[in-house]
Amino acid sequence: MERKCVMVIDSELPMGLIANTAAVLALTLGKKVEGIIGPEVIDVTGTIHEGITTMPIPILKGDKSNIKALRDTIGAEHPDLLLVDFSNAAQTTKNYEDYIHKMAQCAQDDLEYLGIAIYGEKRKVNKLTGSLGLLR
Repeated sequence: MERKCVMVIDSELPMGLIANTAAVLALTLGKKVEGIIGPEVIDVTGTIHEGITTMPIPILKGDKSNIKALRDTIGAEHPDLLLVDFSNAAQTTKNYEDYIHKMAQCAQDDLEYLGIAIYGEKRKVNKLTGSLGLLR
């Protein structure tokens, strides 16, 4: 089965928050998806370069409402897909302990999602995100 990974990020965010959201989502993907990071590579001069992602990760544009709707649909109907989300609760805390505390006080409906990452069967990921354009 062919696998695919995409990110959907709120295109209305400032560039710095878009970059931060993509970085946070990518780090979690790197931890959760075995084999998504390749081995070190060596250039012709013998310099070692750390492994990078073994698959393309398109970054698609969304807005708060369609990111939330997509997240809710995946959570309810596609438990076989890996879903990583980055919310206003995470973005507004200074450390992980604060994030844990803040999330314990938030209802899912109160969260605003800056972005999500989706990984799983290519056909399913395409069906869910195929109508979204690339974030440029």
